[in-house]
Amino acid sequence: MKKISIIACVIVALVITAASCSNNKKPAATYMPDMAYSRAYETNSENDIFPDKQTNRTPVAGTITRDQLLPFRIAMDAAGDTTNFAKARTVQNPLPPLNAADMKEAERLYLIYCGICHGSKLDGNGPLWKDGDGPFPAAPKNLLDPTVVSQGDGQIFYTITYGKNKMGSYASQLDPKQRWMVIDYMREKQGVKRSVVSTVADSTVTAK
Repeated sequence: MKKISIIACVIVALVITAASCSNNKKPAATYMPDMAYSRAYETNSENDIFPDKQTNRTPVAGTITRDQLLPFRIAMDAAGDTTNFAKARTVQNPLPPLNAADMKEAERLYLIYCGICHGSKLDGNGPLWKDGDGPFPAAPKNLLDPTVVSQGDGQIFYTITYGKNKMGSYASQLDPKQRWMVIDYMREKQGVKRSVVSTVADSTVTAK
């Protein structure tokens, strides 16, 4: 009986050894192969589907990431033309109403990038003008002026993006979301209430 047990143990050991030495990379059968072998393109792997065999592809032209706002599709006007600036009036602020923390951040951005010219009170009397004692030869625009208050949010966004008159573009300093936040802060100071745009709709599409 003892010999039989020893022989059985040896046979089991041989079977286990043989199984461990077999080619496990290509099993005879695989349970649920869709889970064992990915059908998706693996990062940094070759794939014969593409001419260069690379699976790392650049994003499709015109696509954006999930966290990005829809692009501002209105181009800059040519010199002496105001057609696109007028079209920008139909573009509404796509952000939901800012909470207290976001409004505080919008104020900070305004004071850094706008307040030096337009003043902390939006009256155009920033440090660069300083009642005529600053280095600027002419007063910056008073953002409380009715001609500015009556503009659409899209027109203000257009001005921040492309610049206007002596004011240069701030597109490199403020990303699109920050620009809209600054506009919300300006509107609060101007006493202007805006309508909330549906997140489903493309708020940058203008009427034809």
